[in-house]
Amino acid sequence: MAIEMLYFAWVREAIGRDGERVDVPADVTTIADLLDRLAAGSDDHARAFADRARLRAALDQEFVSLAVPIGQARELAIFPPVTGG
Repeated sequence: MAIEMLYFAWVREAIGRDGERVDVPADVTTIADLLDRLAAGSDDHARAFADRARLRAALDQEFVSLAVPIGQARELAIFPPVTGG
């Protein structure tokens, strides 16, 4: 299965692109698992995903925790916390 990854703000800057299509291995079930896998394969991803407390996720445009299973989702957005102002 493949998923469209979208990156925003400093996450995008750290990785060096605004998104990518990622093949999700069968043993990767949660968002956190996928971030671990991507971080293990790239210094840029490792830098962007190093402090998980500073990351938020939206799975098919719904805010979720990093512990949520990916399931059959088509899109995963990763971004810093959003603040109003």
